[in-house]
Amino acid sequence: MAFDYFVILAEMRTGSNLLESNLNAFDGIECHGELFNTGFLNTPGTESYLGVTFAQREADPWSLMMAARATGARMPGFRLFHDHDPRIWDHVLRDTACAKIVLTRNPLDSYVSRKIAAATNQWKLGDVKNRRQTQVSFDAGEFETHLSRLQSTQIEILNTLQSTGQSAFYIGYDDANDLDVLNGLARWLGLASRIDRLPRALKKQNPEPLDQKLSNPGDVAKALARIDRFDLGRTPNFEVRRGPMLDAAQGGAQTRLLFLPLRGGPEAGVIRWMAALDQVAPEALTTGFDEGRLHRWRRDRAGLRSFTVLRHPLERAYSVFCARIVTGEVAPVRDHMIRLFDTDPTRASSSEDGFRDAFKAYLKFCRASISGQTGLQPWPIWATQAALLDGYARVISPDLVLREEDLAEDLPRLARRLGHDAPPDWTPEREGDSSPTSRPALSEIRDSYITRLVREAYGRDFDTFGFTDL
Repeated sequence: MAFDYFVILAEMRTGSNLLESNLNAFDGIECHGELFNTGFLNTPGTESYLGVTFAQREADPWSLMMAARATGARMPGFRLFHDHDPRIWDHVLRDTACAKIVLTRNPLDSYVSRKIAAATNQWKLGDVKNRRQTQVSFDAGEFETHLSRLQSTQIEILNTLQSTGQSAFYIGYDDANDLDVLNGLARWLGLASRIDRLPRALKKQNPEPLDQKLSNPGDVAKALARIDRFDLGRTPNFEVRRGPMLDAAQGGAQTRLLFLPLRGGPEAGVIRWMAALDQVAPEALTTGFDEGRLHRWRRDRAGLRSFTVLRHPLERAYSVFCARIVTGEVAPVRDHMIRLFDTDPTRASSSEDGFRDAFKAYLKFCRASISGQTGLQPWPIWATQAALLDGYARVISPDLVLREEDLAEDLPRLARRLGHDAPPDWTPEREGDSSPTSRPALSEIRDSYITRLVREAYGRDFDTFGFTDL
């Protein structure tokens, strides 16, 4: 694969200085250090590099990148950490002309090494006689934060490479001095040059065992025992990622208010309330948003407040079941329920038992669809509310996440903050908003099995928003 330049994706104390030094031993490779560190250029204390000043780089980071790529080296590159210039970070991850070298190190070793370097103010070692030694204290909370950040960065790198069809060269700290690995890296970069010995400009700073570097080594085992290394407690999420449902958003006719509906929630009632707030018909609210129009609309309304409303997963599922599924409005769901569970929801009896059985089949269908076990991907009306909110967050995150049961207090309070002295009361959804015909009340058919099924289908919402069983 042909590359124009490379980047070493690393973190502090992972051995990036050592790897850079070794790569610069190859003919045709020139690594330019930390070009986009937010505090300096190339190396600490440098305010100008390759004819580009710090101020010029801040205004236009591409000028420094192009200067590095124009130095004449066949393969120029630089080191990049997660907290360097985000403009460059985002660019290089997606640039297929950039070779990604991902350098990793045992997180505990990098954590301790960083603490020692900070304590001694020695970040590189060229001569062993100048080495500074000290012991540092292990802090469990500090380490867990360090570990979480490293993991999220690696996930971001991996997901971006996957979604853009790229691969990277992964190298561990312990292999940064391995001649065979380094020559293999040069081969992967497309270079003909090889090296037969390593430069010795840099030395390992802290070769002692871990327990000799810490003043409280016994605390390490206790902290690690609390960490779920394999993420065994994670709830798997196979739900497809969603885009923002901007076409569903409702803007106030006069009030600086934006409603981001979650399908299956109390959408009609909130829209009526917003219309009453401005004394207009619901049709007078602003709709038809796309990303550009929403940006312009928000820009013209300083002090705008956006909000969404959560509904309990069981009430939401039952509302959709009564209004959209039993009526036969969503034919694909009916077809899947017949094939998968031998249940036709449109023939569900109005008796409690018949309706209860059909609703249970619907919850089983929801779980299968959300888990990616059917060919029918989740529509917004039965997708999780967490997924719908994630979709909105790609463009806009609501200022307020309200709950249906609190709207009688929260909506008038919100209106008063926006200048309405006597806002309309919240009126719960009328009969017919969620079901066109009379159906058994949820309380009449709910049982322990339904409670279990809704938790299985909408576990992500229960975990994310802390819902309890009805």
